[in-house]
Amino acid sequence: MDKYINSIENNYVIKLIKPLIKEVEAYVVGGFIRDIFMNETSPDIDLIVLTDDIKEFSQTLAKQINAHFIELDCVNNIYRLVLEDKINYIDITKPVENDLEKDLKRRDLTINAVAYDIKNSKFIDYIGGIDDIKNKKIRGISEKNFEDDPLRLLRIFRFYSKTGFEIDNSLIELAKKLHKTINQPAKERITTELLKMFEGKYCHEALLKLDEAGLLEEIFPIYKEVRKIPPNSHHNFPLILHLIETVRQIQIIYENSSEEVKKYLEEKRFSQVKSLAFLKLTGFLHDIGKPSCWTIEEDTGRHRFIKHDEIGSKLVVPILKDLKFSKKQIEYVKTLIKYHIYPSSLISAPEVTEKAKMKFYRKMDGYVIDNIILAMADRLSARGVQVTEEMVNKNINGLNDLLNVYLSQRDKIKPLEKLLDGVDIMEILNIPQGKELGRIIKELNEAQLSGEVNTKSQAVEFIKKL
Repeated sequence: MDKYINSIENNYVIKLIKPLIKEVEAYVVGGFIRDIFMNETSPDIDLIVLTDDIKEFSQTLAKQINAHFIELDCVNNIYRLVLEDKINYIDITKPVENDLEKDLKRRDLTINAVAYDIKNSKFIDYIGGIDDIKNKKIRGISEKNFEDDPLRLLRIFRFYSKTGFEIDNSLIELAKKLHKTINQPAKERITTELLKMFEGKYCHEALLKLDEAGLLEEIFPIYKEVRKIPPNSHHNFPLILHLIETVRQIQIIYENSSEEVKKYLEEKRFSQVKSLAFLKLTGFLHDIGKPSCWTIEEDTGRHRFIKHDEIGSKLVVPILKDLKFSKKQIEYVKTLIKYHIYPSSLISAPEVTEKAKMKFYRKMDGYVIDNIILAMADRLSARGVQVTEEMVNKNINGLNDLLNVYLSQRDKIKPLEKLLDGVDIMEILNIPQGKELGRIIKELNEAQLSGEVNTKSQAVEFIKKL
């Protein structure tokens, strides 16, 4: 146990605050402690303090360590101190009913209910959380805790995705029993847990267990339709398993990528989770358009899904809006679904010219790496009887070449210059704002991407011909 105590005592933030909180009882709880036993570090420290005025305590501590004070929840008295490095932060609150034991026993999982007494340098574990971490077990504390806050059901699978720990059977049964309650919490809270689940290494397995418990269709009702699509000559899995396998393949590709690609996917471009989480979410949703356009050819028995990419890109918007995703996040998922076939179509051409590659890079500006990895994962997740190993290898090699050329040239690839804007076009053609203007702008953009139009005068001639 000394090893873990030393890890906490030598933590930069703990060393900073310990001399300043001698007059109160203060305990580190939650994820920071769990991560310590997993030999991981976290910049996020949850602190429970027994004091009469928790706000005054938090403000005073903020001044003493030169941190930025934020009031997160004035009703429940939760405050955040963001340290000078803008990386480490402390969330401070009082325990439930001002009682540490009651507070810990009202949490979701035993692995999240271990405390560390800062003053006396010792762990406090009322319910065997330390043993569960060491034995790699996910156990619940009480059924009532999940009834009080059904979001905790999703946290079971979020922590499974992160740790790969074995979920106690009684907890799976509890999730099955309460699965209809999962949409009671605010959508923003559900989305936060989902994204953290998609960030985890074992996300594909978490999705299978989420489905087993009945939660998947509650959160994503469209999967009732997705489930109807069986395997076919090009897909060895039914559609729902193809989508989960795509998530698995994205994780494998990430783990085997170059440091440059890994760093890109680990960036937090859209929220407080890695971009990798959004790419895996997209992989999970990329074929949701298929049930709407599913046909079977009478003469060949071949399953066809014409324009499923376009349909899926439209269907995903209301789904993500309902889950309170931001416009930027929705645009990312929508764009990748719409163009997930594009990279493989490009490299399957008899001759892949530099001009065609450059058009792809510019058209997918900001999404190139994500788009190619999604295409790779999609290919690796479809191994029907008519798909040979040679076909797969040729596709993956072509996509790797497309990615490597981009990585070597991306600093030199400039975004398209706006030769004419909407106002210019309306004046030149004497047309009003409307659908016709939108069509012209789109065609001009395509002409620029293909290299047909490169100057303003060429742009003027082009739109006049339209």
